[in-house]
Amino acid sequence: MEQRTLLALLVFSSLIVLAEAQKPAVEIYSLHVDCKVTSRFAHTVITSRIVNRANESREATFEVELPKTAFITNFSMSIDGKVYPGVIKEKAAAQKEYDTAVSRGQSAGLVKIRDRKLELFHVSVSIAAASKVTFELTYEELLKRQLGKFELLIKVRPKQLVKHYQIDVHIFEPQGIRFLETDSTFMTNELTEALTKVQNETKAHILFKPTIDQQKVNPELDETLLNGDFVVRYDVKREATAGDIQIVNGYFVHYFAPSEMPVFPKNVIFVIDRSGSMAGRKIEQTRDALLKILQDLRPEDHFSFITFSNRVEEWKSSLLPATEENVASAAAFVQTLFARGGTDINGALLAAVGALDKAENLPERSVSMVILLTDGQPTSGETNVEEIQENIQKAINGKYALFCLGFGFDVSYKFLEKMALSNGGIARRIYENADAALQLQGFYQEVATPILMKIEMQYPENAIEGLTKNNFVLFFEGSEIVVSGKIRNELDLLPVEIKAQSHTSDLTLKEEANVKEKEQIFQDQRYIFGNFIERLWAYLTIQQLLEKAISAPEEDQKALEAQALELSLQFSFVTPLTSMVVTKPADQQQGELANKPTEADNEKPSNRLVGAPLKKSTSGPLGMPSEDDLANSRMRAGSAPGRWAELQTVSSRKLFSGVSRLMDRVRAQPVVDEHPQFLLELAKPSETICLNIDGKAQPSVHLLSDPEQGLTVMGKLGDGTNQFVEFRINYVNPPVQIHVSTDGIVVSHDNENTRLPWTESATSTIQGLRVSVEKERSFTTSLPDTVTVKISLVKFPDVFLGLYFLDTNHFSDKASGALGQFYSKAQFRDNSNINHRADERLLTVSGSEHKVSRMYKKDYRLESARGPVSCWSIDLTP
Repeated sequence: MEQRTLLALLVFSSLIVLAEAQKPAVEIYSLHVDCKVTSRFAHTVITSRIVNRANESREATFEVELPKTAFITNFSMSIDGKVYPGVIKEKAAAQKEYDTAVSRGQSAGLVKIRDRKLELFHVSVSIAAASKVTFELTYEELLKRQLGKFELLIKVRPKQLVKHYQIDVHIFEPQGIRFLETDSTFMTNELTEALTKVQNETKAHILFKPTIDQQKVNPELDETLLNGDFVVRYDVKREATAGDIQIVNGYFVHYFAPSEMPVFPKNVIFVIDRSGSMAGRKIEQTRDALLKILQDLRPEDHFSFITFSNRVEEWKSSLLPATEENVASAAAFVQTLFARGGTDINGALLAAVGALDKAENLPERSVSMVILLTDGQPTSGETNVEEIQENIQKAINGKYALFCLGFGFDVSYKFLEKMALSNGGIARRIYENADAALQLQGFYQEVATPILMKIEMQYPENAIEGLTKNNFVLFFEGSEIVVSGKIRNELDLLPVEIKAQSHTSDLTLKEEANVKEKEQIFQDQRYIFGNFIERLWAYLTIQQLLEKAISAPEEDQKALEAQALELSLQFSFVTPLTSMVVTKPADQQQGELANKPTEADNEKPSNRLVGAPLKKSTSGPLGMPSEDDLANSRMRAGSAPGRWAELQTVSSRKLFSGVSRLMDRVRAQPVVDEHPQFLLELAKPSETICLNIDGKAQPSVHLLSDPEQGLTVMGKLGDGTNQFVEFRINYVNPPVQIHVSTDGIVVSHDNENTRLPWTESATSTIQGLRVSVEKERSFTTSLPDTVTVKISLVKFPDVFLGLYFLDTNHFSDKASGALGQFYSKAQFRDNSNINHRADERLLTVSGSEHKVSRMYKKDYRLESARGPVSCWSIDLTP
């Protein structure tokens, strides 16, 4: 009995030791998010307390994902009782003072854009054994009303279990809270019990305080469930037709959001980029989004499409009413969109403006707009971006609104933003994620319901100073106009007059605010920071000054930025013009800076500066670069294999650092061999294989089988050619057989054959299996969450079919066949006999060794950038 007891104690003590060992050495023992929202203005303080439980110094890290629209206002570290504050300075001066910590011309690195909604603040500090550090970050933002609601986003990602974890959200809305809801991407039934919500007419308190056990993925593992978004959405009550005015300490804010008004008919032209860089996923997501957007058009709307590559094409010669028949015709057109060629943005936008200018029979009171979607730089027609901006502004001349959507990071966001802001619209980046189509739809929904135009918010001139923007081109249902200013004189009543045009009439709305009564509302709100309207005014003014500077002449731009800088320093905001110097203990790296990145900063360094001219490109067949382009662009041979973008000639050395050194290294264009039979993009290892198979001895070649995918592919070589001209694709579920040849495609299912010619674009779905033909270009077949099979129709120099696979991470380790084995059984290794040459490796596939060489081959894949592809070349005999 004593031995059993001793054994049990030993086991129990070992479990305790094990549990202690599993605890992180650097432990977050407290994390508190405290957010106070007063009349849409949110003030958030995040406090993290960390202890080093190790017996030696360790690095403690503080990471916060905060909204892009927020300005950081304070940061501090407290290490063993000593406080190290952040100091906000003019950006240029701070960078000069701390140039050893800041990369020239780049963000200091403490704040980086995370995704389309968030920025990441990251700082680390070394702390001694058993020491503690407290991090505290404060940021502020004005919540923007979109689609009828305000949204407060808090990112939850502690990366470990936290003993004291708490989110507090206090909301005070004097207008009254109309509805309030919370949402999260990580909530479970257990975590729901940790969430409480208390609400009355004007106030709400949301508390999320999970225990350690509630945070766990399961009781046995010390892994946290807290990883995702915590979202609070709400809207306020609205009674006064002229909006609501609030006043604190001599500053006022005026919110105006009319509802239940008739919607203006829209005259909208969608200008869609279909250049070669849009090929693949981008054009597919664009098609999906446009099909949904077409369904959202109202019967009284008029619309059309202009698509462009190096050529500009109009869908119809005039705008059409959004009848059921016209929408169906447009949907059929959208299905045929494919990508190739250059990018003539100037020609496409001028064509759109011309179409609106000559349009007839449009509703008398209607809103005309152009929505541009592009993913690249202008490479055809007029390519100087300053000329393009000037041309478009002159053509539009205030008649229409221009909205610019930049797809991905090859586009110059500054160029699009300036062009949109100069023409009564806005710019938005569409991130290349799985939800890109939803991003496009979401943007359209924001601008789909204009209910007012030419809005003027008028206040007594002699009584108000520092007035923010008070004239607006359009107002969309579900949004909100915000105007703020300082009351100069002692006023008893603050009058406001709003003039606007609705669909049915001209409006004049009047309101008077009793200053003392309005000030009294906020007197007793103890948990609300009292000067919030003054800070809201400064926040709004800075944003509008920076926005105005984008499209202003250079002299005006400097004056606007000087005003914004003065306010940024006065109110301690980290803006694009200021930096926060993060101080640390003397024995650690000094002078780290926290900058405010802009959307334009979040681009590939190869993008041209706004105004940089680009040589016009002469394209060969199917948008391929001409021989002249190749000769003039040999420097591209030194870039990363497989990343040949649209060839560009740039006049400014500033665009590419070290380009002269690169030119010295690159003496000749690489030798480009013929098309390979197959191009295989491996996921593990991440390599590209160019494969040729000797299939002359057999009528058909077993290329791939994957029982878990339920997929088999066979291929056949052509007579008198070393390329494949036929493929047979078999699916188990659904039972579908597909025969693809250079003559056409035959799809067989349930003893029925459907013939799809190459001369027409078509799409069909059979029990979830999507089959599509892009006219004279490609064939694609795919099931959800499986490998996509794609076949290019190549016509030059010989006619053949180029097979390749997308989403290859879905292949199982049971994949077999001449191609399948590479996705399941391929391993690279060095060979001592090859003298470690970078262009030669050993490749082991299914137990056989092959010496492979790196070569450049012609690329038949539509998603490629149409240049040579660097790959490991191998010949096989099946």
